[in-house]
Amino acid sequence: MTFQLPVLFAAVVFLAVYVGVVLPAVWSRRPARRTAALKVLTQLLGALRSWGRRRSR
Repeated sequence: MTFQLPVLFAAVVFLAVYVGVVLPAVWSRRPARRTAALKVLTQLLGALRSWGRRRSR
């Protein structure tokens, strides 16, 4: 059970980001919503990249 809890948490976070950021960036008819979602996605990916660089040192 202890192994499944972090995996479940990561899956829930990924799903929340996907539904809340990625889908609106792709499928929204409103340009403002697409632009805002794209900015948030860019910031999230940038933070993930910098976090990965710090871990690999």
